[in-house]
Amino acid sequence: MAYNLNDLYILKIISLLMKKYLLVIILSVSVSAITSFGVVKYLNREKIENGQVPVTQINRVNLSNQSYPDFTFAAENCVKSVVHVKVISKGAPQVYSLFDFFFGNGLPDTGQRSQMSAGSGVIINPDGYIVTNSHVVSDADEISVTLADNKSYRARLIGADAVTDIAVIKIDASGLPFLEFGDSDSLRLGEWVIAIGNPYNLTSTVTAGIVSAKARSIPSEDGAFKIESFIQTDAAVNPGNSGGALVNTKGELVGINTAIASKTGSFTGYSFAVPASIAKKIVADFTDYGKVRRALLGVSMQDIDSQLAKEKGLKDTRGVFVADVSKGAAYKAGIRSSDVIVSINGKDVNSAPSVQEQISKYRPGDRVKVGIIRGGEQKIISVVLEGSSGNSLMSNGQDQELNVLFGATLQNASKESLRQLGLRHGVEVLSVRSGKFMDTGIKAGFIITYLNHVAVEDLESMKSIVRRSDRSILIQGIYPDGKAVYYGMGL
Repeated sequence: MAYNLNDLYILKIISLLMKKYLLVIILSVSVSAITSFGVVKYLNREKIENGQVPVTQINRVNLSNQSYPDFTFAAENCVKSVVHVKVISKGAPQVYSLFDFFFGNGLPDTGQRSQMSAGSGVIINPDGYIVTNSHVVSDADEISVTLADNKSYRARLIGADAVTDIAVIKIDASGLPFLEFGDSDSLRLGEWVIAIGNPYNLTSTVTAGIVSAKARSIPSEDGAFKIESFIQTDAAVNPGNSGGALVNTKGELVGINTAIASKTGSFTGYSFAVPASIAKKIVADFTDYGKVRRALLGVSMQDIDSQLAKEKGLKDTRGVFVADVSKGAAYKAGIRSSDVIVSINGKDVNSAPSVQEQISKYRPGDRVKVGIIRGGEQKIISVVLEGSSGNSLMSNGQDQELNVLFGATLQNASKESLRQLGLRHGVEVLSVRSGKFMDTGIKAGFIITYLNHVAVEDLESMKSIVRRSDRSILIQGIYPDGKAVYYGMGL
């Protein structure tokens, strides 16, 4: 096609105009984009400075400021109250035959071989009372305690209860750092806890975990009766932690570490602690009465699952099914077989261990309100708990047990009597009536200073020694005229 001169001129003008406007458009878009970016940045900065975080930055900012549990307060304060317990037990004497005597390597040693073991304990009183596990100290001939500051003391056994695996020992010290019992009932699943003890003789070791389960029981290997309602945690616990502290982040003692579930003997993810609610009551019994005053409800229980609920016509799986009722406290109060226990004094219960845990807080003679479901209706029944002997009222004086056993009235020797005789400790015989003391020849005024060569400091220690004695006791003491006398007495 041929263009004339005018057409070419017009086309050139159009081309120049298009280039000009295209440049204007590009510049306009660029300026707009830069302006928009600047405005957004300015507004975001204004929001940040005014405490308003932009939506696009929420995730990054929250992750950098996320709050984590702080264990430092509880760990640094509680570790001072956890002690290292070392135990020496005399094993059975080694037996040799006549053949060994003549053909063995010299004269055989027929003495007992000492065995040493170790665990942990928790100071619960500034005057030296320590709680630990029964399996740590129950067979001990000697107990020593090393504090966090490396001071060591000889300890004496106040009492050990195999049913709950709780024991109390005492050292002669005062002004000690101690832990107070917390409320183990208020622990929640997933709550952080700290285990403190001496695993493998590594003193003052702290580990942390969460509460994995509550009211957990462990099958008994020996078939013996146990009260088990363990707190299960995933805090690392190993041999040597037994008797140590389980504390919450407030530094309160909520449990006594007791066992692990393991096929190797070492921690594999599961540890168990006796709740503070049980330990506290056992400790109080030993310190107040010298023995455990255990209350019994008198029922056989069965956990409720879907099959049992269907079989018994229950609406749901809540509570604990009463399989049988003995002629004890529950029966006298009106609880019957096929009732479903749902609460004890307002605390919900959903397993046999949880019922045991609640009942174990009380003593014979205490009254509890048991919530039951019968025929679809919920009722509250008031039950007066009884002891193993069937009596609701038991001895409530530290010296009554000894008075009954020995047929004498005893009391801690007065400071004046001790001063006059140059003694530091002892138990005084105030009067003697028909019983073992009278048969042995012990008279009023006699101050008992040693039993089986172990110092008698007070009635409490005397009861502890008597409980550990087998068939007889060697009694050493002194009369007001200064005459020292030894008596041998059978039990």
